[in-house]
Amino acid sequence: MIIGLTGGIASGKSTVAAMLKEYGLPIVDADVVARQVVEVGEETYNKLVSVFGQEILQEDKSLDRVKLGKLIFENKEKRERLNSIMHPSIRNRMKEETREYQEKGHRSVVMDIPLLFESKLTHLVEKTLLVYVDEAVQLERLMKRNSLSKEDAMARITSQMPLREKVDLADEVIQNNGSLEETKEQLHAILKKWAIQI
Repeated sequence: MIIGLTGGIASGKSTVAAMLKEYGLPIVDADVVARQVVEVGEETYNKLVSVFGQEILQEDKSLDRVKLGKLIFENKEKRERLNSIMHPSIRNRMKEETREYQEKGHRSVVMDIPLLFESKLTHLVEKTLLVYVDEAVQLERLMKRNSLSKEDAMARITSQMPLREKVDLADEVIQNNGSLEETKEQLHAILKKWAIQI
């Protein structure tokens, strides 16, 4: 079974991913893959340089994310162009990694995709698991974790699809407002329900 793990900023998704890893389930992480595909010499890296030019590179020729971010932030066309290059290569690499784990004999693989619903990637997975927190808890955790003001933290939270909207889209939801122990119990129960060997 391929499980799609998702959440929101400061919802505790990484904590649940770590628990799944402890259970021996391999994780294919979209954020990690997104960094891998733009390493110097990769096909995606070459495409980005040919489209956006040398100015998106640092002195050592690696991608300057800040410069690229500024470039696309102010320009919708460029942003769409970037997404049209990045998204397919991330998807393909994630599919490849998942296949490799399956070929090695793993019966279940977790795809950790922060924007699973927003990017309409549910077709890549068989079950979706959402890590949920109340907005007040999310705000408090984010302010603490990233040393942000209330306004800055709120701006980051509201830039994403609200977690309460994702609840209706997910097959299972972990309520992550409480203790780690409570989170682990919920995860264990869900894996058991899905008949996943742990």
